[in-house]
Amino acid sequence: MTDDVDVTAPVGHAGPPLDRPKIPVVPLKGLPIAAVVVIFVAVTVIGNWKWGLIFCHVVGGGLWTGIDLFVGLVIGPILGRLSIPARAEFSARFMPKMVIIMPTVVTMTLATGFQVARKLGNLSTTNPNHVWLIVSFCVVGVMAVIALGILEPANIAVLFEMNKPVPNGERIQRLMNRFIYTAGITGILQIATLVIMTRVASR
Repeated sequence: MTDDVDVTAPVGHAGPPLDRPKIPVVPLKGLPIAAVVVIFVAVTVIGNWKWGLIFCHVVGGGLWTGIDLFVGLVIGPILGRLSIPARAEFSARFMPKMVIIMPTVVTMTLATGFQVARKLGNLSTTNPNHVWLIVSFCVVGVMAVIALGILEPANIAVLFEMNKPVPNGERIQRLMNRFIYTAGITGILQIATLVIMTRVASR
């Protein structure tokens, strides 16, 4: 029995790899949208625009939280019950989008979050929210490392593997398991972030 699976072949296909289009590692259609978001964040930070900073931080944080919770708690358990070819088929459509979405959302959240904290005075050691902000920085820092250092490389590795003439199904499964587990961890950390942020906002 082989671990090599042609992700686009019909179930039971045992012949040579079928002709199939390459899966784009980075979907080019999404780049203009990501560029607009990054430019808007940069302009907002440079201009020290309070409404823009809060808008970007709330929207970015909400998207980051929602994606992590949905992937870790909803998509993860579903993928865990699918066959390797089915996981690979899902990955071919899902992973390219995540390659663009996650770095954009993480950058949007972190860049504006620090500026919001500075503008509201929460970085001052005399501010009652200072301790909560330090805890938040630690939690968000861990999530950023996981998102950009583990999830994103796993995404890209899956796409490169799937673009091989005969993808290795076992390797795709391991990478997807890594993605699911780390997404679940960040989902739990996101709950901690929600507790911290609501605590800060209520003081």
